[in-house]
Amino acid sequence: MTNIKQNMVSAPRQKLRRYGLIGIAVLFMAAAGLLVNYYGFRPQNADTGTQVLLHRFRVNPVKTKVHLYFADPGERFLTAEDRMISQPGSVVDRARRIVSALIDGPEGPLTPTVPPETRLLALYVTQDGTAYADFDRAITEKHPGGTYSELLTIFSITNTLALNLPEIQAVKILIEGREAKTLAGHIDIRFPFRPNMLMIK
Repeated sequence: MTNIKQNMVSAPRQKLRRYGLIGIAVLFMAAAGLLVNYYGFRPQNADTGTQVLLHRFRVNPVKTKVHLYFADPGERFLTAEDRMISQPGSVVDRARRIVSALIDGPEGPLTPTVPPETRLLALYVTQDGTAYADFDRAITEKHPGGTYSELLTIFSITNTLALNLPEIQAVKILIEGREAKTLAGHIDIRFPFRPNMLMIK
């Protein structure tokens, strides 16, 4: 009889304890849900996580100021236009960026010196500091011609490379991988050119 009474008394206590544990679990889950919503802790795959990290720690490419030499509006001399370009690691990559900017033409009132249709096919620099710049045939076929116009083109390329990159001492112009006699029939380009400061004003 005593055991029966004890069982009858303990049964409600066990139920209360069980319900209490369930209630605590529900409250814990609710609190966890609030934290997730508040702080935005959402599961993400590895790719998403990588993208987030790359976005947070992305480093802007270093830019440097270069002087691009274009012709003045009267095409009598060369004058510099300052331009900010990204700074790749190697001298060859920097030279390619500079020549590409020169082909794109001036942003101000100056006159282009290289036909805009021109493509730079290749560029390399030898140990003695000579840069070989290989262009497609547009640099000759689209060239306006004339002795002085050819000089402006030659020294626009030469001065822009040599005066911005100390690793380059001279520039030789190639046409589609081959040595050419002239750009447009006047100036012999079969040898490298060194920068000409007399062309600059």
